[in-house]
Amino acid sequence: MIRYLPIIIVALLTIYCVVEVAQARPLEVRRMPRWLWATIIICLPLAGAVCWLFFGRPNAESRRRFQQRPKAPDDDVDFLRGL
Repeated sequence: MIRYLPIIIVALLTIYCVVEVAQARPLEVRRMPRWLWATIIICLPLAGAVCWLFFGRPNAESRRRFQQRPKAPDDDVDFLRGL
């Protein structure tokens, strides 16, 4: 049982990373497009997953860079402050 543990860990890590790539917003993903990250993670399970976690995953800086503007005036804090 213990000798199968590394295989199970790599499989779970790969599944986690593929799901995370699928849920990430396209503009927040760093370095490469999402489809390329998903291909790398599937083709190179351990190396691709580790690279995704360190180099491709959205972080606070990438989220801030592509932050969406409010859609309606009542959602905009600056607009409401000026009333």
